Amino acid sequence: MGGYDIIGDVHGCATALKELLDVLGYRVNASSGAYEYPDRQAIFVGDLVDRGAEHVDVLQIVKRMTDGGSAQIVMGNHEFNAIAYDTPHPDRSGVFLRPRTEKNSKQHKAFLEQVDADARTDYLDWFMSFPLWLDLGGIRVIHACWHEPSMREVRAALGSDRFSSREQFIRATTKGDPLYEAIEVLLKGPEIELGTHGMPPYYDKDGHARTKARVAWWKDDATTLRELAVMDGNFETADGERYPTLPDVEVAESERSFSYRGEVPVFYGHYWRSGRPQAGVDFSRRTACVDFSAIKSGMLAAYRWDGEREIRDDHYVNVMN
Repeated sequence: MGGYDIIGDVHGCATALKELLDVLGYRVNASSGAYEYPDRQAIFVGDLVDRGAEHVDVLQIVKRMTDGGSAQIVMGNHEFNAIAYDTPHPDRSGVFLRPRTEKNSKQHKAFLEQVDADARTDYLDWFMSFPLWLDLGGIRVIHACWHEPSMREVRAALGSDRFSSREQFIRATTKGDPLYEAIEVLLKGPEIELGTHGMPPYYDKDGHARTKARVAWWKDDATTLRELAVMDGNFETADGERYPTLPDVEVAESERSFSYRGEVPVFYGHYWRSGRPQAGVDFSRRTACVDFSAIKSGMLAAYRWDGEREIRDDHYVNVMN
C-alpha cells in the first residue's frame, strides 16, 4: 500500500465527499462503481450519517469502496447510536437500547427520513461489522480517542475489535458495564467533571446542559484544567453569561491518564474543529484531527499520509461544503 487518505466525519454530505475524493485523485471504476486510487486506500473515521441531506449517496459511495477494497472504516458514535436506536431492549417492551426521546429522534431524523426501512436494516448490519479502531502499523485510526486500557476492555468483552452479537451490544449500552465505559471513551472521548474543580455547568452547541468537558487527550504534556478541558466554544452558563475562563490548576494524575504518548501517528474525527488546521490544537507531532465540521458550512477534510512519522500540516486536504 502506497499510502492512506484519512477522511473526516461526512455526516450525509455526499457532494463534498465526491469533490474531496476527486481532489485526492480517486476515480470511479466503471465496472464496480467504486472510487479507487492505484496503490492508496481511503480510511473513514466514522460518522457517515445524521445531519446532512445526502445520506443515500454517502452510504452507497463508502460501501462500494469498502466492499471493493479501496477504503476501510471505523465505527463512529453516530453509527453506534443508530444501531442502538433501532435495537429493542430485551427486557422492556417498546423500549430501545437508545431511548427514542425527542432529542435522540431529532438527531437521527435525516437518516430515518432519507434511507428507507429495508435499506436501513442492511446498512445497520453493515455498521455493526465496523471495527472500533484500526492499527495499521504505520498509523492508527479511531473515531474519538485512542486509549489502550479501553481497547483491552473491549477485546476482553468482544474477543476482537468489533461487535459480533446482539448480547455484546446490549452490554455496550448498559451504564455501569465496563464495556459501556470503554465504548464511551473510544467513540465519544473521555470527559472531566467540572464541578469537582468548582466550575458551573454550561450549555453546548446544541443547547444541552453539561457538567463535564471533553478531555484534550491529544496533548501529551497537559497537566492543568485549563490545558486539559476542551472549552474553546462560545459556551454559556445557565444564567446566559459567557462561560468563565478555566483555572490554571493542576489536575489529578487519573484525569491526565488519557493523554496519548505513543510513537505511531493517530488520526481521529468527532471534535467539530473549524478553520485551517492549527498546530497544538488540531494536530500535534503524533495526532491529527480530520473532523472540520463539514455539515456546519465548514470543510470536509482528509489527511494524506505517505509514511511520515510526524504530522505535517501541508498533508491536510480539504474542500468547502
